[in-house]
Amino acid sequence: MIQLKKELIRFLFIVMVFSILVQLAEATTLNFTVPKGEEKTMSLSLEVEDHVSIKLAVVGQTGSTLDFCITGPHGNVIVEYSNRGSVDYRFVCDEAGEYVLHFSNTDTSEDKLVVLNYEVQHYIFGIPQMLFLTIIIVLVCMGAVAVFILMGKPR
Repeated sequence: MIQLKKELIRFLFIVMVFSILVQLAEATTLNFTVPKGEEKTMSLSLEVEDHVSIKLAVVGQTGSTLDFCITGPHGNVIVEYSNRGSVDYRFVCDEAGEYVLHFSNTDTSEDKLVVLNYEVQHYIFGIPQMLFLTIIIVLVCMGAVAVFILMGKPR
C-alpha cells in the first residue's frame, strides 16, 4: 500500500511539472481570409517583457498585399505597414495589456488569404520562463535528494 502511495505521488508530481512546462510559450499558425473591403482584428494578451515574433504572408489572385498594423493597450500604433505582402516583425512588450493586430483589405477588390505565424515568449526577471522554471525544478529536486540523504536511516 505504501509503494502505491509513493507511485501515485510521483505520478502527480510528473503531471504537475508537465502541466507547468506546457504553457511556457504560445506559438500559433493561423490561416484566415480577409474579405474585400473589410478589416479583421486579432488580439494578444501580453505581459511586460514578453518577446513577440510576428510573421505573415498574404496571398491573393491578382495582388498579394494588404495593410497591417499593431496597436498597443492604449490604442497607440506600435507599427504600421501599407501594401505589404509579407511582414517579419519582432518586439519586446514594455506595457502589459491587449495588443491588437489589424489586417485591412479595404483598398482592393478581392479577398486575401493571410498566413500568420506568431510566437510569444514569456520572461521572468529577464530570464526565459522555461529556463527559470527548469532552474526551480532542479533546485527542488536537489533539495529533495539532500533531505532524503540527511533523513536516511543508518544501517
